[in-house]
Amino acid sequence: MQQREEKQLEAGLDALIVRVKDLRDSIHAFLMKLEHEHQTLQWTSVLDSFALLSGQLSTLQKLVMKEKMPSLQNLIFLPLVLSPDSDPQLETTTEGRVPVFSHEVVPDYLRTKFEPEVENREKTLTTQSERLTPEAAQKQIQQLNNLCDKLLNKLNAASEDWDSEVSASQGSTPASSLADTSALIAAVSFGKGLKPSRTSSQSGPDTPQSQPSPQASQAGPAPGKAPSTIKTNIRSGSSSHPYQR
Repeated sequence: MQQREEKQLEAGLDALIVRVKDLRDSIHAFLMKLEHEHQTLQWTSVLDSFALLSGQLSTLQKLVMKEKMPSLQNLIFLPLVLSPDSDPQLETTTEGRVPVFSHEVVPDYLRTKFEPEVENREKTLTTQSERLTPEAAQKQIQQLNNLCDKLLNKLNAASEDWDSEVSASQGSTPASSLADTSALIAAVSFGKGLKPSRTSSQSGPDTPQSQPSPQASQAGPAPGKAPSTIKTNIRSGSSSHPYQR
């Protein structure tokens, strides 16, 4: 019978250790997220982390209250040796959190009750809550609900105002102009609105070789003679270069 209880206790403690390690890893991951991703952290991610922690705590509580789990309240953990020297095995087992098992750390790690200050504070709050009548408690609950409703209304109004301001600012500053776009298309496609450069206006539309001289245009074949097959280009000696003024 004793061996059976010891095996049952060992199996229960192993299950508790596994659940506690999972809870510790989740808390560590959440703290790392808050420390390193606080600038880009989304509220949905925080809610997911809280939901995971809540589920693991519920699982741990169900495991402790399970029928096959031995009653841990009936067990006593008694430290036999206290030493101020470092214990490598203890440090390895606790992953560096407890390097020594001395009289300074034992009261903190083996405490089964709250600290005296916390315990006195809890007793004070319990006494105050017991003094309240049901009518007074209901009145305080109603006041708290009204306060929460007012706070939610203010938050919703501020959110709506912010959304309207953002939409108004986006609508008042258009990113493009239809008139400018049409003018740009007309200039590229048809040259509308473009001015000719000064060099093209000074040089003229035609080259000097393509301009016939006034004498050549006035002279024609004499009557009764066959037209000559020799082409001549007579220029005036006083004509200036077309690019000079």
